Amino acid sequence: MSRPFARAVSLAVVMSLAAACDSAPPAADAPPDGLDHGAIAATLLERLDLRPGERVLLVTVPGRFDALTGPLRSGVRAAGAVDLGVWAEEGEAPAAWSTDFTRRLAAADGEARQALLREVDAAVMMPGATPAHAAYGGLQRILDEGRGRTVHFHWAGAYALDGTLLDMSPARDAFYQRVLLETDYQGLAEAQRAFEAAMRDATIRVTTPAGTDIRFRIGDRPVTRQDGDASAVRAGRARNLIDREVELPAGAIRVAPVEETVEGRIVFPPTVWGGSTVTDLTLSFEAGRVVEATATSAVEAAVAEMDGAGPVGRAFREFALGFNPLLAIPESGEPWIPYYGYGAGVVRLSLGDNTELGGAVGGGYVRWNFFVDATVEVDGEVWVEEGRLVR
Repeated sequence: MSRPFARAVSLAVVMSLAAACDSAPPAADAPPDGLDHGAIAATLLERLDLRPGERVLLVTVPGRFDALTGPLRSGVRAAGAVDLGVWAEEGEAPAAWSTDFTRRLAAADGEARQALLREVDAAVMMPGATPAHAAYGGLQRILDEGRGRTVHFHWAGAYALDGTLLDMSPARDAFYQRVLLETDYQGLAEAQRAFEAAMRDATIRVTTPAGTDIRFRIGDRPVTRQDGDASAVRAGRARNLIDREVELPAGAIRVAPVEETVEGRIVFPPTVWGGSTVTDLTLSFEAGRVVEATATSAVEAAVAEMDGAGPVGRAFREFALGFNPLLAIPESGEPWIPYYGYGAGVVRLSLGDNTELGGAVGGGYVRWNFFVDATVEVDGEVWVEEGRLVR
């Protein structure tokens, strides 16, 4: 999820799984991070809702979450699924992670590797693993074929209000653990379904105090509800890649509006484009494309970044809205944006390639822009008021 960031301030089976996870011995190199790996693993497995015989692979970079692999694998076996082992994208993997499947995967490349990855029914993408890695990227291509499902377990994505990426800390670890374990997944899903239904035949309008005023419609475009449901049943209803890549912690809806309906402007506070800080940047849109860019300083940097990407650089990509109240910007202490803006009321207005969302714009370039003070109206009905989810 390491995309460019703009702020808009400018930003009974379950019991058996839990028991299996709790009884699994911790890894010898378990870090003293204070996390409850058994409870975390049980929640991930509950969200996966594994079926007997499903083949499950863990994909990771060796490091601080090594202690989670044991409880997860024990839980996979307790569910009657097949433990394919742990694939390390980097570094040296402990011998205990190896299985016949991972050894065959290590010996394969190209289409032979893809063929093996197609045997995976479900995978957990653990912290450190990214689409730039071989197995992760291969699994994403398979998701795009309409096969399988993954859980993307980032445990990252904390930002300061000025867009600075923050390091994880014990306090943020505890915050994320609480969100993962205490989210009302049923309530989250119901809220997201209601918002999707409201959007279907409506005009959505997003405004901010700085002057953003943009409208669009979604038509019959897929709306990905990141509600934490990573079951095979959910995957069977998937309409695009990201429907099959379920993120935990959960919280946002994501949709690529019908490109021709996107009209208006997005106004940014000081934001970095192409390595330069651009002040008072305003992008004006017609039929889903940037037709004018103005700023009080360094507008050429923003124009250069967009034009350097080709036509995709000026295309409106995505509207996303956070719904998880536990991921909302903390009201006490120093404010920060948890987990990529999946908290209630946080808006994302993005540029670039939206094919993974079911949109019509290709080209590869993606730029995420987060807004934490936006108002969102659906046919005039307010759902978010200046960053606060009110419905």
